[in-house]
Amino acid sequence: MKVLWTESALSQLQAIHDYIAETSPEYALRMIDRLTNRSIQIAQFPFSGRMVPEYELNEIREMLEWPYRIIYLIQTSESRVEVLAVVHGSRQHLGPIVE
Repeated sequence: MKVLWTESALSQLQAIHDYIAETSPEYALRMIDRLTNRSIQIAQFPFSGRMVPEYELNEIREMLEWPYRIIYLIQTSESRVEVLAVVHGSRQHLGPIVE
């Protein structure tokens, strides 16, 4: 499957990088690499992530890359996965990431 990152998810990656880079530019790059490299696993095994508890829909999944959650939507009819959000695991509510 092809993995596409939404503009929102890319903005969140940039914000994560910028925040971490304030204290450690090197660690910021490593964290972004870890997060984006999860695309490989998601592309090969899209259902390997768990269902997102807030949505309870089979096609909305998450992959954990501590301390972040990568939330994605599996679109089997189009053979693609859309990364919707990258959020810190401590966030209590996701808000409206899926319409």
